[in-house]
Amino acid sequence: MHKETAEPSVFGILAEFSSEKELLEAAAKVRDEGYKATDAYSAYPIHGLLEALGKKDSLIPWFILACGLTGFAAAWGLQIFVAVIDYPVNIGGRPLFSWPAFLPIVFELTVLFSAFGAVFGMIGFNGLPLPYHPLFNVEAFKSASRDGFFIGIESTDPKFDRAKTAQFLKGLKAKGVYEVEP
Repeated sequence: MHKETAEPSVFGILAEFSSEKELLEAAAKVRDEGYKATDAYSAYPIHGLLEALGKKDSLIPWFILACGLTGFAAAWGLQIFVAVIDYPVNIGGRPLFSWPAFLPIVFELTVLFSAFGAVFGMIGFNGLPLPYHPLFNVEAFKSASRDGFFIGIESTDPKFDRAKTAQFLKGLKAKGVYEVEP
């Protein structure tokens, strides 16, 4: 019986760079080459890195806005329902819908819903919690949280070819190129 041996799979290829400038230049070249399933890693935010990789802005600000507007509407709705519809109390001839008295609660619920939207939106949109990631298997990646600059191309990218992608990243003057095991 004949067995075919398949090439062992990899999660992707990781390239390490010496500086922020080299990382930005390499990210632009990776984008121009047509790779889509990419990500960059550094110890601090780098201005222009998202644009260099060709990534879109996050949806988190829009999610926070939607949560804030939900809190705004919920506060107004709750107070109007309670004070005007469900249990109207006429005290001294004052109007039932006294909007200046409602503003503190409206403000507080808008801020509360926005804060919860920010926390849970960040967790959800970033795919957290993520206790394990294949990049943790690469010894050099430990410096990503201190002073390292990395670009990773995942094997799910349609253009990914193990040898060609590794050769392409080596041609970008990478300090090191590593195969990432799953």
